[in-house]
Amino acid sequence: MIDARNFYINGSWVAPQAQADCSVIDPSTEEVYATISLGDQADTDAAVAAAKAALPMWRATKKDDRIAILRKILDVYNCRSAEMGAAMSKEMGAPLDLSNGIQTGIGAMHIQAFIDALDGFAFERQLRDDAPNDQIIYEPIGVCALITPWNWPMNQVTLKVIPALAAGCTMVLKPSEEAPMSSLLFAEILDEAGVPAGVFNIVNGTGVGVGTQLSGHPDVDFVSFTGSTRAGVAISKNAADTVKRVSLELGGKGANIIFADADADAVQRGAIHCFNNTGQSCNAPTRMLVERSRYDAAVKEAIATAEAQAVDTASKTGDHIGPMINQTQFDKVQSMIEVGIKEGAKLVAGGTGRPQGLNRGYFVRPTVFADCTNDMDVMRQEIFGPVLCISPFDSEEDAIEVANDTPYGLTNYVQTTDPERANRVARALKSGMVEMNGNFRSAGAPFGGFKQSGTGREGGVWGLEEYLEVKAVGGWFRDV
Repeated sequence: MIDARNFYINGSWVAPQAQADCSVIDPSTEEVYATISLGDQADTDAAVAAAKAALPMWRATKKDDRIAILRKILDVYNCRSAEMGAAMSKEMGAPLDLSNGIQTGIGAMHIQAFIDALDGFAFERQLRDDAPNDQIIYEPIGVCALITPWNWPMNQVTLKVIPALAAGCTMVLKPSEEAPMSSLLFAEILDEAGVPAGVFNIVNGTGVGVGTQLSGHPDVDFVSFTGSTRAGVAISKNAADTVKRVSLELGGKGANIIFADADADAVQRGAIHCFNNTGQSCNAPTRMLVERSRYDAAVKEAIATAEAQAVDTASKTGDHIGPMINQTQFDKVQSMIEVGIKEGAKLVAGGTGRPQGLNRGYFVRPTVFADCTNDMDVMRQEIFGPVLCISPFDSEEDAIEVANDTPYGLTNYVQTTDPERANRVARALKSGMVEMNGNFRSAGAPFGGFKQSGTGREGGVWGLEEYLEVKAVGGWFRDV
């Protein structure tokens, strides 16, 4: 049993102010393997106070010095990547190849991308050539509360912590209590890299506990949250009393539009993407819209892909998918599959219950519904599991209308070999991101959504700017 009860506050590992143990469960086995503490108001206050005290020093550091720290963080992160992969695999059920691959690798990618963004960023600049005495100054926003989810731990932690450091901010990180071990390891990495005391702090806790305390804290200047839309609404309301800036990365219900002329692998690629990370991705393409002339063949391809998708424990290597994060998420996915059946969606693969041979652990059968309509709950609600819903369309206009008929607007997907149509549809889709023909966005591209998928952007220059205030100065002395 791992004892991970301490918090990292003001450069030291400290015991919680009050005892409130929380078990960390291996979702592959349903067994407890670690114990953390859930912080209370005193722990939150101590962490915020440490960040506030360190702010004047850290915000005054030169850009080159912050770049040097970030490069050291990247070096240490890469040296401890095997530990990080193992931690994420155990805590949230990512199979080892996935955890050691993209789950860990994406953290290193983001760190490097922010180093590049910071290196090219001008914190002071002239407004225009014809306004020589107007100066624009970018300053760190201050003390930041960073609240991260369990499904892509290092993706979200690095997308928040690294730009905050780069901008000259100090911070308190509250990772998900469901998957806290990788974030505690990340705290060790920052400590080893020489991040000054108080600049980075971590307090474990629940969303309604530490999360609420941070978002409403009068000494917190900015909240960056990734999670459910419901929680994002609550955070926004709680933060409103102190008029602090809030950035939200929330849910999604991505549409994958497959035209008749799409490449031969489009359906299989889309289904695999939906099932990846056991469907626990906000940008998963869970609604597959297929042009009618290709629809019947697409359903058969999706069935074959689902039936070929292996499911197994996270401790094994291979291209299988692992379990859901916990019992609550397992029950939710089971319930939504039942909802789909009752709504009249045609269950063509998978269904309720665990996959054959897996009687323990939060494992779900890769599931495909066909003949779905966009008024069904399975087409409108974010299921957050390996459940793919397929629907036919007759025209480009119909596809766009259905794709946009959702409260979400995170990521949509387009599959066609017609360049003009691809670009035209991408422009028409109401989402913060569009990926076409299997081409993922590059490092440093902004991540974020429209509508109830959130506010703000993470990644690259856009992510750095989230942590900066803009000051406009008139009468600037240019020659001083």
